[in-house]
Amino acid sequence: MKYMILGILRKIYTFFIDTIQTLLLIFAIFLIIYIFLFRPFQVNGNSMHPNFFHKQYILTNIIVLQFKKPVLGDVVIFRAPPDPEKDYIKRVIGIQGDSILLKNGEVYLNGKLLDEKEYLDPLIKTYGGTFLQEQQTITVPKESYFVMGDNRLESSDSREWGFINLKSIIGRSFFTYWPLNQAGIIKNPYSD
Repeated sequence: MKYMILGILRKIYTFFIDTIQTLLLIFAIFLIIYIFLFRPFQVNGNSMHPNFFHKQYILTNIIVLQFKKPVLGDVVIFRAPPDPEKDYIKRVIGIQGDSILLKNGEVYLNGKLLDEKEYLDPLIKTYGGTFLQEQQTITVPKESYFVMGDNRLESSDSREWGFINLKSIIGRSFFTYWPLNQAGIIKNPYSD
């Protein structure tokens, strides 16, 4: 009887140690992924509506910036220029060296009308703000980006507060995972 109880206690102890080791391993893997590879982000507000919704969850690739800079059409997460404690989500409209003009509610990139039909309703108009006003052309400086929300009427973006620096970009969003009925890959409308 004594040996049977010891055997049972040994099995319980082994199970308990194995469970703790497994949980620690899972936590370590999660921590490595979170710190070095991917980070979840919750959309707050309607600045990216109708493509991204308030309280929607998105995975952001934070390692990709080590190998490839953001390009036109990428959806990026960055520290907000007006408040670096907050993270914003916007779409890259201009990269280093690009000229941007807002004219008659349309966006012109390097002198050509920017085709935004993949992510904007054709009836949506883009008007100027404090930083970039209507009929004004600006050029994106080195290591900087011009970003805008997809919901142009309700977005605080580069039109108001100017360029964002590469150093303030946290990562490129690549997957929506919650709610499940909206889960899917985030595609760049300008890449093949």
